[in-house]
Amino acid sequence: MEGMDWMNNNMVEEVNPLKKQDFYFELPQELIAQDPLTDRAASRLLVLDKETGEYHHRVFSDLPDYLRAGDCLVINDTKVIPARLIGTRLLTEGDGKSTAQGAGAQIELLLLKRRGDDVWETLVKPGKKAKPGTRISFGGGILTAQVLDIVEEGNRLVKFIYQGIFEEILDRLGQMPLPPYITHALKDKNRYQTVYARYEGSAAAPTAGLHFTEELLGKIEGMGVTIAHVTLHVGLGTFRPVKEENILDHHMHSEFYRILPQEAEKINAAKRAGGRVVCVGTTSCRTVESAAGEDGLVRAGEGNTEIFIYPGYRFKVLDCLITNFHLPESTLLMLVSALAGRERVLAAYREAVKEEYRFFSFGDAMLVT
Repeated sequence: MEGMDWMNNNMVEEVNPLKKQDFYFELPQELIAQDPLTDRAASRLLVLDKETGEYHHRVFSDLPDYLRAGDCLVINDTKVIPARLIGTRLLTEGDGKSTAQGAGAQIELLLLKRRGDDVWETLVKPGKKAKPGTRISFGGGILTAQVLDIVEEGNRLVKFIYQGIFEEILDRLGQMPLPPYITHALKDKNRYQTVYARYEGSAAAPTAGLHFTEELLGKIEGMGVTIAHVTLHVGLGTFRPVKEENILDHHMHSEFYRILPQEAEKINAAKRAGGRVVCVGTTSCRTVESAAGEDGLVRAGEGNTEIFIYPGYRFKVLDCLITNFHLPESTLLMLVSALAGRERVLAAYREAVKEEYRFFSFGDAMLVT
């Protein structure tokens, strides 16, 4: 199943197109969480009523108080790969004098999306040292990459050459691709994985899921809440800044998703029985909305989605959303605003700033219900 074009997937009712600045809020730098909490479920939880705009301050372990038997909790079981590689540029035969002088230069490569056998779409820094034909060595030659082509946004297609199993080499040489606003080193790389991470392929974690523990999930399931797994491999396009002033001019990068038949049936059974679909994170939300028909039922399958959800969008599946606090003017903040209303969400964010909630990937959580 191919993800539908984002322009056909959204209906905007605004008379005046929404501007990027409409989603701005002041965020003190000191509220950006640099380290994860020792206890995942100890994060704070701001509960926002999307109909009234009322909010309550709780902790994440209180989440079961807001769920009920018959609901379906949808989680994204993607797994982050150690996608950040630091290597050196190799001298290529036929290089001119100026490019030969670039041999040995440090190059950072970030894996974004697997395109085929040993071919990946990547982000390379500095890009000027990674023209087609460039070779980059990692780990003293254990892994070599050759730049094949330049694709959209200046990303590079590269082909890897190695002996052995790629995943094992990547686990040995790669680093977790933490967002640039996290400056502290991550002591335990499993803290940038959800406890239910299963299928490798993401360049970033579905961070709303980082708050769950096995015990909390067991408690929720014991209440009669169904837990459905979907997979969306998170690319950096999800977090790419909106540069255009008119948000309708922003284009989302495609991301691969998959929903197995038995998981689609869990979601649909809950809808048919009058239960609520509670998505954990914007990635789970975008997955089910991409795979849903106008009848509100989820179709099993896989494909690529570029869905862009912003105010005016009519949700077909999702009823409630668990999410972290997002960057100003981001597509993630626009998605939350589509569910609860821009003014209500920004008011809740101002409250979170006033109460010194922790923001972004390792920060606190919000439940929109």
